[in-house]
Amino acid sequence: MDTGTLVFLTFILVLSIFLGFELISKVPATLHTPLMSGANAISGITLVGAITAAGGEGNSLSILLGTLSVSFATINVVGGYMVTDRMLAMFKKKAVPDPQGASK
Repeated sequence: MDTGTLVFLTFILVLSIFLGFELISKVPATLHTPLMSGANAISGITLVGAITAAGGEGNSLSILLGTLSVSFATINVVGGYMVTDRMLAMFKKKAVPDPQGASK
């Protein structure tokens, strides 16, 4: 890889980090849950790609890396949905206890 390509790729990486930070910091709290669900869907697509990579015919290193990719993508998807579920639970109304304690 020549120096010009390395500088260009480094510039793209730094620009994407800056842009991502600026975009996420400007998102209001009410939009975090829908964005999280969208990110989980994208992670699901990543999981399908990881399964394809793990099942491919290749050397043992590619199968090992594919298997690790499946593991990490699965953890990401499951963790993302758990966080989304907890965030949605924060918006549910809590049951108000009856002050007299009588059951209806």
